Amino acid sequence: MELVSDISLIRGEEELFDRTAHLFVAATDIACAADDLYTWALSRPSLTRQGERLVPDKRIRKLYRPGVLLNEQTAQHLHHLSGLGAQIRIGTEEINETILLDERVAIMAGDEGKAVRSYSVISRPELVQGILSLFETAWQAAATLETFDARFADIRMEAPQILEFLTTGCKDDKAAKSLGMGVRTYQRRVSELLVALGVTSRLQVDARARELGLL
Repeated sequence: MELVSDISLIRGEEELFDRTAHLFVAATDIACAADDLYTWALSRPSLTRQGERLVPDKRIRKLYRPGVLLNEQTAQHLHHLSGLGAQIRIGTEEINETILLDERVAIMAGDEGKAVRSYSVISRPELVQGILSLFETAWQAAATLETFDARFADIRMEAPQILEFLTTGCKDDKAAKSLGMGVRTYQRRVSELLVALGVTSRLQVDARARELGLL
């Protein structure tokens, strides 16, 4: 893609990948931050497969929110990429969905709520360096996939039942008894699940879980 300016607005994933695919192929340093796997790679499976074949020749870093580990298939995919050489970390803080290519180009995802999502492709050095600085800060604060997933195994197994209890309004004491745990332990699991989903209250659980395909 030849940029006619240092900031380009692109509408829709098809146009994004059609116009930037060669940048991904040429890049040797790729940094990606996303809430889940659907913002970027899974929208174009062929590009994902191509990227996986090239992992040994590239420095690839991927930063995700904990929700990606709630789904067993997604978790396995991340471990697969890690085995190919990608560095993957999980962070609990809110992140801007961004891709950085060779520290020279930044691609930022726009509002997810719009009918057609927009993406900004930025090559202005000052802006790219600022975005890179934010990414590096979030990267350093995040935990490695292996470390975070080791703590996450229990909640992933219990998540479907806890989600059912939360969305049906089941009382904590009854839900805890059904899972064979104390009320405080159950409430701690619920708090961990809220963090994983990226929500701040139980009222948001149903909508967010459906967005992630967990319900």
